[in-house]
This record gives sequence, C-alpha cells and structure tokens, in this order.
Amino acid sequence: MLLLDKVPAWLSAFTLLLLTQEPVSTSEVTACGVAVDPPANIEISDPGFLGYISIHWTRPAGLQNLTDCTVRYQLRYYDTYEERWRSVRTVKLTYAAQFDLEKPVKLRILTLLKCACTNGTEVQGKETEWAYTPEPTGVAGSRIRDFHCVYYGKEYMECTWESGPVQPPNSQHYLYYWHREMDETKECPEYIMSSEGRRGCRFPRESLLEFSKFNLCVNGSSPAGSLRTAYFSIEVQNHVKPAVVSSVHVSETDEGLKLDWSPPSGQVPEHCLEYEVESSTMMENGKEEQERMVLQNLADTSYGVPRQAESQKTCFRIRSKVNTYCADEGFWSNWSQTKCTADTETQDIPTWKYLGLVGLVVIGIAGVIILCLSLWILRKICIKKISKKDVLYTLYKEKVNETMPTILSPIFK
Repeated sequence: MLLLDKVPAWLSAFTLLLLTQEPVSTSEVTACGVAVDPPANIEISDPGFLGYISIHWTRPAGLQNLTDCTVRYQLRYYDTYEERWRSVRTVKLTYAAQFDLEKPVKLRILTLLKCACTNGTEVQGKETEWAYTPEPTGVAGSRIRDFHCVYYGKEYMECTWESGPVQPPNSQHYLYYWHREMDETKECPEYIMSSEGRRGCRFPRESLLEFSKFNLCVNGSSPAGSLRTAYFSIEVQNHVKPAVVSSVHVSETDEGLKLDWSPPSGQVPEHCLEYEVESSTMMENGKEEQERMVLQNLADTSYGVPRQAESQKTCFRIRSKVNTYCADEGFWSNWSQTKCTADTETQDIPTWKYLGLVGLVVIGIAGVIILCLSLWILRKICIKKISKKDVLYTLYKEKVNETMPTILSPIFK
C-alpha cells in the first residue's frame, strides 16, 4: 500500500480551503501615498513531510511599482507543540514551518514598508489572520495512545505505542518518518512486534538526525476502514537514555569513603553526562537514612563521602543522564548495582594491603619450595652414604672369606 493511500484526505484540499478563508477586516494603513496592504495570494503547500509545511505569498499589488523602498513581511504562526506564537521577519516570499496536522493551523501576516519618504521609519501594515481546522478522519477512537520514544545510549531509538480505545479486528499500524536530510518520507525500518501486532519501531543510529525536527506519523488500516492518524515531532537528542553505570567500587581513604565508577557504554560522550549518587545508611536507631546528590562537576566519575561510624553500613548506587549542555532534556539511566561499605574488605582492598598480601604469598611459596628442595637433597645424601657402606661391607666380607682358609689351614694340619 502506498503512503498516499494512508495520508489523511484533508491534506489534498488543504490549500484550497485555506485560500477561501476571508481575512480579518482592517482599516487601511498608508505610507507615501500608497496603501500598505497585507501580502497577496497566500498559499500553503504540504510536500508530505508530516507537518513541515511551506507558506508562499506575493507582494501586494499596490507596492509592485515602488522604487527605493524596502518591503519586508512579518509572519506569525501558532506552534501547537509548545503552545505559543512564533514570529519571523523576512524579505523573502516563502517560509517553511512545523505544524501539528491534528490541530488548527493559524497564521498572521503583515507587510512592513520603509522608504525615503517615511524618514527611515518602518511603517507596519495591518495584520491579517488565517486559520484552518482539519476534520479528523478514520474510525473514531482508533488513534494510538502512549506514544513514547527512547534513544538508548545514542545507539538506536525505539518508539512504542498502545492501540486506541477502539481497534477493529485485523487492524495493521504503519509508521512513517522524515527529517530535513531526507528527500522523501520513509516507512519504519524495523517494527517491534507483540502478540497483538505492531507496537513500535526501532531506528538504527544511521537513520536519525539530531538537533533537527524528526517528524513521525502512525496510522493504519482495517476492514472497517482506515485508523485515525497521529502526528508527532521530536528532537532525538532530547530522548537519550544512557546505559547502566558499570564498575562501581567503594574504597576507604583517610577522609572517609571514596566511590569510583566507569562511564556507561554507548555513544554518549563522557562530557555530556551528569551523575546522581544515592546513598542509604542504616542508623543506630534502626532507621534507614537516604540521600541523593546530583554531581556538579560534570563527567566526574568519583565521589567522596565523609567517614561514617564503623557500626554503620552505607550502600551506594549511581545513574546518569545527558546534561543540559548537550540536550534540553533526557531520561535517567537505570540504577547501577548497589555497593556497600561491608563489601570493601573483600572487593575493594587498598593497594598497599594488596601488595603486602601478594608479598606474603610469594614468601610462603618460596619457603615451601626451599624446604622441599632441602629434604630432597638430604635424602639423596643419605642414600649415597648407605650405598657406600654397603659396598665397603661387601668388599670386607669378600676379603675375609679369602684370607680365612689360609690362616686356619696350619692349625688343622
């Protein structure tokens, strides 16, 4: 199914309907004998970029033949995402802005004229207002709910949603997205599935663009008719959730305790991170005292804690978030594993103690080796002495046996 089949039908008639709106009646403003009329032939065109709309106009007919004059235009439009009016002044005859296509489109425009005959003063014409309220289409109650995007470690982004209160059987959702470096709208690269069908979209890092409007829409189809379209516009750098902080260690110092950790994995630069440390101490009265501290030194991966009473057990955990220098907002990471002071003797041995322990082990091993070698040498020496005595005794017996007949023969004769 083509994207055009899923785009709300009111968009195709948007320009025509807007141009039939009547401008607000205003009294005429003149300068240098001519009327400073509002811009003419206002047109709005939607290229299919999910709310990024182009506004066009022409110079007022009464100002066409003016020379030595500067003509500018002031355009104001209502930003329904932030609920405030935005204003721009330009000499151009076109401007593009972001709109929420589910809400009324409101424009206000006027002409600014400065000529030699106005003594360098810019004369402001009367403002004209245009408005258009789109009519929702699709099955009532079928618009998705709880749309939520998270940019995990700046490695990939997931946008998820829940079905509307009314979802006809055999419904199918579609997600489309666009940003300013794309030539056309594209469909979700990888849908997230559940037992009920599509419930999200996973975007690889390569398909995202930071510090720019990232436009999305979710619509759908069903045998009962099309589902109502939902439009969203986000900036992905404001949806980052760092990975869990790793390698947390608690060690003893002369001043107290020192907490060290490693930055989370992922693509978030270290200088863009801030950390929050949570400590829980079991007091003598049996109550647990908990404190949280957001570190002021950005990208600092250590934290000192004053010395506690030896009978107290203190546990720590850490989480991180993108700081205000790299994004307007973001999500805290999940908490790290909890590390307690009771673990320091086994898990965080000071360096001098560790080296002393290693030295004792080495000396012990060397002593055992020397003892074993000494016993082996003594055994060899004893065996040699015993063997030598056996040889001499054998020779002695042989000598005695040879001489005894000679000595005894005269006697028996």
